[in-house]
Amino acid sequence: MKETLQFPFYAKLAFVLLSILSIFTILYLGQNIIVPILMSLLFAILLRPISNFLERKCRFSLVVSVSITTIIFVLIVIGVLFFISWQVSDIANDWDAIKNNLAIHFETIQKLVTDNFNLNRGEQKILLQDASKNMSESGKNLIGSTLVSFTDVLLNLTLIPIYTFLFLLYKNLLITFLTKLFKPEDHKKVQDILFHVKVSVQSYIIGLLIELIIVSTLTTVGFMIIGLKYAIVLGIITGILNLIPYIGILFAGVISVIATLTASPDITLIIGVLIIVIVVQLIDNNLIVPLIVGSKVQINAFVSIVGIIIGGVIAGFSGMFLAIPIIAIMKVIFDRIESLEPWGYLMSDDLPKNYTWNNEVNPNCEIIIEQSNFKTPITPNPNLDTDEIDLN
Repeated sequence: MKETLQFPFYAKLAFVLLSILSIFTILYLGQNIIVPILMSLLFAILLRPISNFLERKCRFSLVVSVSITTIIFVLIVIGVLFFISWQVSDIANDWDAIKNNLAIHFETIQKLVTDNFNLNRGEQKILLQDASKNMSESGKNLIGSTLVSFTDVLLNLTLIPIYTFLFLLYKNLLITFLTKLFKPEDHKKVQDILFHVKVSVQSYIIGLLIELIIVSTLTTVGFMIIGLKYAIVLGIITGILNLIPYIGILFAGVISVIATLTASPDITLIIGVLIIVIVVQLIDNNLIVPLIVGSKVQINAFVSIVGIIIGGVIAGFSGMFLAIPIIAIMKVIFDRIESLEPWGYLMSDDLPKNYTWNNEVNPNCEIIIEQSNFKTPITPNPNLDTDEIDLN
């Protein structure tokens, strides 16, 4: 009989910390390779039902169905980008009006500073020149980093459709690989994990798309009510940027405020834009996200915020977008592995109504804890009665 090697707690803790540090180091150093692959995997999971429909119902071959699915995906993305770029070019044509209106607002601000801080315009100009000198070097660095980021975006826009096509094409190969990686007695548990990962990711991305449509519609209607020019494109941009948690809406607000300067220097229009953005954001955070997006992944707010911050540190905006689905995948795995189940519960939004500590000590000197509503419910997969692994 083989003896199991037992490590003390501090040794286990050291192994866990080293593993976490190694994972984060690999993700940070390899983000240019890993991020496009993860994005493509999410899109492949989302697009798989379309590919399966074309293959099974329309009787297309695997290559043809995957090719058509990928082409539809690329055309939709190109269409949205073309519409936005077309409208943005119209906004750029109004640059002279924007510049004139900015000058009017700048003059108003100068007058307020003069009246309240006793700084004449000459002193204000000297302060602005000193600030511009100090910011020149950081501005150059910002432009350089922006160009590098833009290059990375263009590279990812090329690689993501290719990776998505390959994931869809080799889906059965990947599943077969997993069946060979684990013992036969573990195949049903692996199938259950893959099934719920697919459901969780698809539900989350579909929820994001619904959120995008609702936020874009509400913002567009609000901008139309106050008579803002380019209301439709600004609403769409707000919906897209809102997919970047917490930060995206700030950029959307800045862009919308700048767009108001194409029509009029009236400060009330800017205030109206800010009110609409804030109201839509409140509706999004308190109604849309909990009912449509949050219910799909069942992750509590604390874990979500920490995950988004870590994702942003590792891979910027892409990492922030990927944080929630990755945490959702981790939760699915943790919930179905007995030793990791407490961590899966820690990620959940299942708040227990009550708990009772039973301090009775059993013969083995272990404290028994009575739990109430602590176990995260797991939806059974009806397909697990068969030995065939079918994740369609």
